[in-house]
Amino acid sequence: MRHRDAFNALIDTMKVTVATLREADIQFMLGGSMAAWARGGPEPDNDLDLMVKPDQAEAALEALAGAGMRVERPPEEWLFKAWNGEVLIDLIFGPSGLELTDEVFERADELAVMALATPVMALDDALVTMLYALDEHALDYSRLLSITRALREQIDWPALRARASGSPYAKAFLTLVDELGIAPAAAPARQGGATGGDAGSRVRVVGGAE
Repeated sequence: MRHRDAFNALIDTMKVTVATLREADIQFMLGGSMAAWARGGPEPDNDLDLMVKPDQAEAALEALAGAGMRVERPPEEWLFKAWNGEVLIDLIFGPSGLELTDEVFERADELAVMALATPVMALDDALVTMLYALDEHALDYSRLLSITRALREQIDWPALRARASGSPYAKAFLTLVDELGIAPAAAPARQGGATGGDAGSRVRVVGGAE
């Protein structure tokens, strides 16, 4: 599938999934590359990451199955999977490096993504999960380099360094962005915690006119 076709299929799946989970009264938020794209990052063309609370994961999977999607409970104990045609949806309830608490969901931003009001994971939270997902078997920095280069001014670099300090692979990546000049040499931490203050009040339009 060509990139443009894959991206359009991903967006169509996002719209169906968001509407389905909202109708089922499931609390969720976009994560991963889609959360970065919603803020101006590079277009994703692989799968759709949706964060849900652990106690709502089963209900979320059942809602997607009820919408006609093929679902799976893999052996991993941190996510479920669903397919809308060829598009894979990862229903993540135990991401690396972060517990999905009420506070994390409260930090999400309500963004108009392709004209659909959608909760989007706070950028620093999304980056933490992507950094902690790095290991010796999955050590491709290319996607993270593209994301951090595009969104460098939106990232709370001092806070991200502190939060990612428990992973040697994350620390190696942060050294790399320093050497490449992506991260600022020195920047004061923003007020308001790891995500930069009043996260719930910002509204931005993606894929349409503001």
